[in-house]
Amino acid sequence: MFAYIVKRLLAGFLVVTLISMMVYALFWYGPRSPAQELCRRESNNRCTPEKLERYEEALGYNNSVTSEYGKWAKGLVAGRDITVGASVIHCEAPCLGLSYRTRQPVFEEMKTRLPATISLAVGAASITLTIGVTVGVLAARRRGTFADKALVSTTLFMSSIPYYLFALLSMLYLTIVYDVFPQTGYTPLTDNPGAWFTGLLLPWLALGFYNSTSYTRFSRGAMVESLSEDYIRTARAKGLTSRVVVMRHALRAALVPVVTIFGIDFAFLLAGTIFTEKIFDIQGIGRWGLDATLIKDLPVVQATVLFGSIIIVVANIIVDIIYSILDPRVRLS
Repeated sequence: MFAYIVKRLLAGFLVVTLISMMVYALFWYGPRSPAQELCRRESNNRCTPEKLERYEEALGYNNSVTSEYGKWAKGLVAGRDITVGASVIHCEAPCLGLSYRTRQPVFEEMKTRLPATISLAVGAASITLTIGVTVGVLAARRRGTFADKALVSTTLFMSSIPYYLFALLSMLYLTIVYDVFPQTGYTPLTDNPGAWFTGLLLPWLALGFYNSTSYTRFSRGAMVESLSEDYIRTARAKGLTSRVVVMRHALRAALVPVVTIFGIDFAFLLAGTIFTEKIFDIQGIGRWGLDATLIKDLPVVQATVLFGSIIIVVANIIVDIIYSILDPRVRLS
């Protein structure tokens, strides 16, 4: 297994490197460079060719893309000096550059926003998995009944609604119109645990409940297939109770495909829940990356893409390892 993990990590490193190169090149060769956007914004839409040339020189856009990417990659492991106007700022490793908008180290800004995204992702994922697997197992055990059909129909109806609309309506009616939930937002857990919980409660429920609809169908399908296996009939023939057969034998095998989907989905949640953070006013990684994309803040976009790709690669490796734990028939080599 050790050799397998090492090979996957090396392959993941190559994937992350290629992604960072593509994002860098996409902004570099785009129809409008970040230097033009920065010049226009800071000059009140009076960006002359002379000003644009100064901005491009300051940001390194008069150099080759390979040279600038090499400086950026070197800063990740050794740090680098960045010139801002007449001053030189030393950026400690891992240096992801300075934000074009705030002129602050990107890595430091990321650390301040990461707790909000982690809090949102963990809470929503817990609700998703709890509701989705529970309802899916109940539907599978009552396959073909009215309850089973009602649950499946409800999940299909919920999935047909775009998430951004579902989240927006939840925010509008449950917070603004009827005042069922308090105002949403992120407060650090160490500052005020109560405000942290109440500010994230509605985003947790909205994101968790919406995502649980797909997990209900996944769990139900996997559970129906698992209950029809020969070893389940053998377990029943031995006189084991229905609870033991379902929870100890059938559910364990049924969780294997669910874990695959959950691992990747949780990685995407950590990489940034853009709609949720934007609608519920949470200053997390997703909203940070979205705002940076709109103003072509390349260092921030590069950092969020790098963070997201690392999370997804690591999640894939962890899912493969959990495979072999849940299902003894799966072996890694």
